[in-house]
Amino acid sequence: MDENRNGEMESRIARLEAQLRSSERRESIETAFWAVMHNVFPQETRKHMKAAGREQLLAARSYLDHWIARMDEAPAKAAAERETIEVE
Repeated sequence: MDENRNGEMESRIARLEAQLRSSERRESIETAFWAVMHNVFPQETRKHMKAAGREQLLAARSYLDHWIARMDEAPAKAAAERETIEVE
């Protein structure tokens, strides 16, 4: 029973170590990206790029809100356009 438990623990430790390596790699890539951003682009440029990125996200939000509203209106319009015909 102890061998089975030890095997499970070793397997779990291996998975956690792999996750840690993956996380460290992702953080090092992010650190490198921001280092390039700060070394290549002046502060004023980074400020404009951040504002432009924000505007792009606001545009996407506006676009999605528009189509969500249209989808919400569609059932109401369809119900209003229906005509009841009585058959004798």
